[in-house]
Amino acid sequence: MEFKIYNSYTRKKEIFIPASSNKVTMYACGPTVYGPGHIGNGRSAIVFDCLARVLRFKFDNLVYARNITDIDDKIINVSKLEKVESSVIAKKFTKQYHDDFKKLYVLAPDIEPFATNYIDQMIKFIDNLLKNKSAYLSDSHVLFNVSNFSDYGKLSGRKIEEMKPGARIEVASYKKNPSDFVLWKPSPENEIGWDSPWGRGRPGWHLECSAMIKEHLGETIDIHGGGEDLTFPHHENEIAQSVCCNENKPLARFWIHNGLLRTENTKMSKSLGNFVLMKDLLKEYDGEAIRLAILSSHYRQPLIWSNDLLNQSIKTLDKLYSSIASYDLEIDTEDCNPDEEVLSALYDDLNTPKALAKIFSISKNISKSENKISLVKSLIGSANLIGLLNHRSDDDKFKNNIYNTDEKIQNLIKERKIARDNKDYLESDRIRDILIKLGIKINDK
Repeated sequence: MEFKIYNSYTRKKEIFIPASSNKVTMYACGPTVYGPGHIGNGRSAIVFDCLARVLRFKFDNLVYARNITDIDDKIINVSKLEKVESSVIAKKFTKQYHDDFKKLYVLAPDIEPFATNYIDQMIKFIDNLLKNKSAYLSDSHVLFNVSNFSDYGKLSGRKIEEMKPGARIEVASYKKNPSDFVLWKPSPENEIGWDSPWGRGRPGWHLECSAMIKEHLGETIDIHGGGEDLTFPHHENEIAQSVCCNENKPLARFWIHNGLLRTENTKMSKSLGNFVLMKDLLKEYDGEAIRLAILSSHYRQPLIWSNDLLNQSIKTLDKLYSSIASYDLEIDTEDCNPDEEVLSALYDDLNTPKALAKIFSISKNISKSENKISLVKSLIGSANLIGLLNHRSDDDKFKNNIYNTDEKIQNLIKERKIARDNKDYLESDRIRDILIKLGIKINDK
């Protein structure tokens, strides 16, 4: 079965075949750790975690890297406010992100590089750009010369002549072109910095990802991903500097971007003050319900975030867990394989809504099937592939009624009555045992 994914660079869905026969390389832009992450950060992490799971199932050998940006203007500004070193801020919020991602069932990447560990590689990268005239030194800054890269704007669809100075583009006297971007900037004495051939300073944000990709995954990788908001200028600048540094070799063969979260008709963002922090959301909802809510929409589409969406996800999880309750105890999860229709949906541009629709259909058919165990295996294998149904009937989360609602209990009581009326005492006893586990006393007369 072919794997197809939408390539933002070519603006079309393409068959994905790794450049190497024995390895897939993927890099996703990780968080800048200056504060707690919002649910938009969570969506990107879940989308690329889901993609990584599917790619690993399809191609076996995936090397997945997701970075931590631990040096940035925002981190420095927070450190000044809190009167601590920037490394303290970075360490604090890296831990917060790790805790949140774990609760969202986001698996750790194979490689997680921290920007500050790759300063030497970044200096070498800049030196190459200076040597081939792709960069220039001006007023203690090293800048990339956008005018010398003819493909600049191809990813985002922007033309240099149309990029007017404004909020997104820094206008500075030391720039030859308003679109030129910083590779290295000077650091004041009271701020973090490193020695370099161009004076004490620190790297520009865009440079960090390019240097870490080259160090760990090579000059050209299979997939580069991130949020839609990173397309310009971040990813555009990554492409420009990497191509020019690496003898015109492309940075990535496929570019994949997830859509943004919205609150009704407004983009969710920290600048607008309408964002929801992951850590706050996780106090009210289990991470699995949040994950399902995010996967219920296609990754490229905007997702309207609401409590209604989350509450519906909880109800859906109730039904999924109810359908496998007790049966799952007879099953070794390693023997559970995804349904072919689920795989077909996921192999078609990671269509999680279509995959979920099939998962729900399997769940509904379990009670009516003569081969319940086979369907339970298919359900668990399909759900596990995208990071759902992580618990079993006898584990603590299930026992603590995380997903149990009054509606669920009433439905179980109704199902048991139907089974007794039909003299299906085996099914009746099975449901009775579930109700007892949930603390419901059964008094049959």
